[in-house]
Amino acid sequence: MTPPPQPDSTLMFVEAREASQVVARQLAQNAALAKDLADLLLRPATHTIFTCARGSSDHAAAYAKFQFETRLRKTVTSHPPSLGSIYRVPMDQMAGQPFILISQSGKSPDLLASAEVARAAGAIVVAIVNDESAPLADLADIVMPLHAGPERSVAATKSFIATLSAIAQIVSQCPGEQPLLAAMATLPDQLAHAWDASWDAALAPFSQARSLFVLGRGPSFGVALEAALKFKETCGIHAEAFSTAEVAHGPMALVERNFPILVFPPLDEAQAGMAALLGMFLARDATVAAAGPVGDGAITLPVAPGLHPAIAPIAMIQSFYRLANALAIARGFDPDAPPLLKKVTETI
Repeated sequence: MTPPPQPDSTLMFVEAREASQVVARQLAQNAALAKDLADLLLRPATHTIFTCARGSSDHAAAYAKFQFETRLRKTVTSHPPSLGSIYRVPMDQMAGQPFILISQSGKSPDLLASAEVARAAGAIVVAIVNDESAPLADLADIVMPLHAGPERSVAATKSFIATLSAIAQIVSQCPGEQPLLAAMATLPDQLAHAWDASWDAALAPFSQARSLFVLGRGPSFGVALEAALKFKETCGIHAEAFSTAEVAHGPMALVERNFPILVFPPLDEAQAGMAALLGMFLARDATVAAAGPVGDGAITLPVAPGLHPAIAPIAMIQSFYRLANALAIARGFDPDAPPLLKKVTETI
């Protein structure tokens, strides 16, 4: 049996480490495009923003939904790719509305079919894609490149972070978002800091896990979804993501002594009730690890102070990727070769 690689030799490690440079390049090259897209989303004629994605890209879409709805005050709906690929069903009132497809590869058949259906319905098709030469880009009216460069690791890392950054950059170009605009300028440095911040305190308690919860809310829920996926595909751990507003309604019954819980706390109003909720888990002797301080009894994973609430989840997931890579190897897995997975999802 081939021994697992060293943590710093995997493609997942090498590519995730590049995220700060990727975002610096992206912010410089996409500034004008981000402003144009902000204007498109904010125009009075835009009543609905459609998103369409799968996997990690759909987790980025969850982040986009929160940012667009809370900051732009626009309705956002997640369009299931099967509506385009299997049922060929355009939605009523799609004409003239932004239809945002998110894909690292830009090659998945179901997303291509969804783009075709949206175009036929008169939507304004926007592709947020890493490969500008991909078929999806050819179907789009507007292409926002991620500038992440080739990503060979099956587990998406730098391209996911670049997608979150692209969304945040669009929002930062909207009126009244000067604090976010200023925060975006610091994001490359914040990502470098997050990569160097050690979350190894969670390695030992999570290394024997068979099942765990990942919690987030509001701006951090999308990265909670992403972390749960990475636990499954790279570490072989059954992980489920929940909003902190929902986890006490049923899932709490599964929590017992030493049950692992990873928390991505939102750094805005959604923090309300967080301490009391985590206290309930700690009272059941669960093992709670959180990004930043959340109270006595929890493992504190370092996060830079003073992060803007919109970019904090981006920094948190960067630190998590390094933890997930190390955890996979500690459990005897190769994070670059997840079982039964390949880079491009061929869903129809």
